[in-house]
Amino acid sequence: MTPAVQVLAVGAAAPAWRLDAAEVGAAWNRGSRGQAAVCAPDEDVLTLAAEAASRALAASGLQTDIVDGLWWGTTRPPFAEGPSHAVLARAIGLSHRSGGALCSGSPHAGIEALLGAADAIGAGTARVAVVVVSDALVPGNGTPFEARAGAGAAAVVLVSHGGNAMLTERVTRTQPFLDRYRGDGEADTRDLYDPRLFREEIFLPAVRELGEQLVALAGAGAGDKIRAWSLPDPDGRLGSTIAKELGVTTNASAAVYSALGDTGAAAALLGGIGALDTAGSVAIVGTGGGRTTGVIVSVKDPVRGASTIEGVLAGGRPATYAEVLRARGQLVPSGETVQMGVPPQSAQFVRGADEMLGLLGARCVDCGTINTPPSIHPHCISCGSAKFVLEPLARHGRVHTFVVNQTMPAPFVAPLPIAVVDLDDGARVMLQGIGDGSDISIGTEVELVLRRYAHERGVPVYGYKVRPMERP
Repeated sequence: MTPAVQVLAVGAAAPAWRLDAAEVGAAWNRGSRGQAAVCAPDEDVLTLAAEAASRALAASGLQTDIVDGLWWGTTRPPFAEGPSHAVLARAIGLSHRSGGALCSGSPHAGIEALLGAADAIGAGTARVAVVVVSDALVPGNGTPFEARAGAGAAAVVLVSHGGNAMLTERVTRTQPFLDRYRGDGEADTRDLYDPRLFREEIFLPAVRELGEQLVALAGAGAGDKIRAWSLPDPDGRLGSTIAKELGVTTNASAAVYSALGDTGAAAALLGGIGALDTAGSVAIVGTGGGRTTGVIVSVKDPVRGASTIEGVLAGGRPATYAEVLRARGQLVPSGETVQMGVPPQSAQFVRGADEMLGLLGARCVDCGTINTPPSIHPHCISCGSAKFVLEPLARHGRVHTFVVNQTMPAPFVAPLPIAVVDLDDGARVMLQGIGDGSDISIGTEVELVLRRYAHERGVPVYGYKVRPMERP
């Protein structure tokens, strides 16, 4: 008997910045409305994916060592050719024996990751799978897409049994057309080649046909009509247009587009997982790269983590257009930058990768003191013993002391806070802080989150930073 593919838990993440479309419009002398979420300099598709996956896993209540694989969808992995999947898997604590796949190349990559994991569950080659979709789009300067290009991540934990929702029907349409694209060696995503042709001859017919088939399948096979939809919205208007044509009354993705903009490969799942908090069928539709796919999720009871999605996506501080261009690498200062003392590809980095990404400490067998980082403490700092057990550090603690550096060499950005934190498990760590340090004080309650420290010699370098907990 083929195992069922069930949804156990979901999670989401959004970057720290919000860009008002009016800022972009003013720069190019045209009107623009809405806003888009944008990554701060220390955020990218991997840090967003790690945060969303960690929230989904926490909601699931499962231990990470029983996860059989990670399926990750993103239009542009952090390593153009390199260990993107392995770095993310280690950062969220998966076993080195876990499998999975990395899907990329178009916004359809998010749906491809979901279906790849579902097929593994259905085939019996995986019992627990984590699906993560994340994107941080980099639009061409001056394109109409620039005011809508957003960022975000969604994660789903799939299991063969024990979930409150089930993946039922799926429909795919393939048509070799050019929508948004990026040429070989280009850093920025180009806008639609011919927007009117795309709208009238490609997008609307394809999504309409697919949506009508989903409605037919839901009525006949799923036992109830579709309660909510997640629909693609390439230009800020087509989402509502196709919703009207399909007779959709609850377009769950509209609120996500309003808050974050177009999140590329993450858009389909981000628009749908928040609707998994109520019984009924939810249709999730993703498109890009000449492919359009729809999936129906039948919800029996609220899925763990679904009720938190709206709160996760809200907020974000306003960012200026200049800040965003600098963070995206589209506005670059002249002059020399300070290279890291240890190259990212060096033997020291390779040996310490597990403890940095997995946030590991060495607990002394004799006295119980946690030594951090393990690689530079051959003997316990308390008793001198050389007997250690590696274990994950707590991700929560309080600031013991801190300093804010007001002058930093490039590529670091001042002001830069450095905090010494006493973690809940007794370990003490010293890490960079997120932001300008204005919300940090002695005793501040903080959490540790994965961030990008630098981009050195073509290689992104990741580590943990301190983020103050939000006060209720």
